[in-house]
Amino acid sequence: MSVPPGLPQNLSAFDEGGSGEWLPEAPLKLYTNAFVLHGDKILLGLKKRGLGVNKYNGFGGKVESRESTLEAALRELKEESGITAPLELAGTLLFVVPGEKWAHIDIFRAENYSGTVTESEEMCPEWFNQASIPYEKMWETDRTWLPLLLSKRPFAVRADFGRNSAENYTLRRWWVGVHSPTV
Repeated sequence: MSVPPGLPQNLSAFDEGGSGEWLPEAPLKLYTNAFVLHGDKILLGLKKRGLGVNKYNGFGGKVESRESTLEAALRELKEESGITAPLELAGTLLFVVPGEKWAHIDIFRAENYSGTVTESEEMCPEWFNQASIPYEKMWETDRTWLPLLLSKRPFAVRADFGRNSAENYTLRRWWVGVHSPTV
């Protein structure tokens, strides 16, 4: 299958699923998500409020005006977990919901950090062994791309959702690609 609209064309398919046409293009809204690894562990946060409540995720949020995605990721990581880390871009997610701006999410990773991991008003951080990641308590698409993040393989994902209610989404279709080597 060809690369879906909105993603770079230098990708090779890694995983895909669902059915139907891709949703039409819409304006983008920028977000970030940061994951910190330490040995064979990954730091995830249990979301305490808002979109994704009671789900585990990385630490991130909206990119403010005049902020790069890296600056936003560093800010959000500090606000939500109390730590700083030398983040590197690992991949990109494109989440599409009918009638809404597309969510373009730059995914960052780090293998060390400084500071003390601390619970915030929004997130309750918790370390997990990589073999025990709680995928059943995460966004449905995470199990398709998180292994790529863990193995340091640059990736891009498009996921189209339907909306069941204000904060309840159903995954319609997804595509995960890995960056092809340049020749």
